[in-house]
Amino acid sequence: MAHPEPAAALRGAVFADRRQTWPGALGRAGVTLLVLAALWGLWEAYRWVGVRTQLTWPFPVDDVTMPHIHTILQALFEPSRVNGPLLISVLLDSAWFTAKEALLGFALGATFGFALGILLAHSRLLQRGFLPYIVASQTVPILAIAPMVVVWLKSGWLSVAVIAAYLTFFPVTINTLRGLLSADPRALELMRSYAASPWAVLWKLRVPAALPYIFSALRVSATASVVGAIIGELPSSIQDGLGGAILNFAQYYSIQPANLWATNLVAAALGIVFFLAVVLAEKLVVRRAPENVA
Repeated sequence: MAHPEPAAALRGAVFADRRQTWPGALGRAGVTLLVLAALWGLWEAYRWVGVRTQLTWPFPVDDVTMPHIHTILQALFEPSRVNGPLLISVLLDSAWFTAKEALLGFALGATFGFALGILLAHSRLLQRGFLPYIVASQTVPILAIAPMVVVWLKSGWLSVAVIAAYLTFFPVTINTLRGLLSADPRALELMRSYAASPWAVLWKLRVPAALPYIFSALRVSATASVVGAIIGELPSSIQDGLGGAILNFAQYYSIQPANLWATNLVAAALGIVFFLAVVLAEKLVVRRAPENVA
């Protein structure tokens, strides 16, 4: 009986995988659209009830506190000021500026958190000595730390990246530590019986075992880095990012509330983009991890 050539078999497997992936992707897209439509409906329903019943708790419901969703979306395609560019153009430029700061902060925080997690995983003494302080560092409000970082570094752009890194490193450190310690004890004993070096044990056993934990932390940290960058722009007096746009449109909120809401939508979309980028990286990396390769 003739067997297909390896190349043909590989192409067939790839096409089969794509056939299985497309329906799932379309299904997820459909669910996402349904959820967005449901949220839109809930917003408008609550607004309708609040306006007609003159609801005042937890806040008064009117065109300022809860503008129509279509009004917010329409504001994106209107001039941001008289004879100025469209609001969507201004916000996309601001989002790109903030994205660069957040990406640098995410890279710095993830790298530092990963290295710190490896260090703690190899020393019980360091875990007991430093872990409580690492946890305590996250109890300090970021708004209290941000101005001090700006004064210390005397560089607005770098200060914002460091503030974003501050929100990023903690989940990466904790999950890296947990993931590295989750390696199968039997596999550890086997590698030690073959006199494997600690470096080999780390990169061939512990890190592959920790990948799901690390990427779980990176998904959280990706959105946190965007939040950190926006918060860091406020004391840094940076007007080119989303933080500056929020401050600017907050001044005119009483007369143009849709502009501030639209800015919040763009900021949320930027966080989602960062999240999806990590999810895509996880699919590429974890699928190719040694334990998933036949």
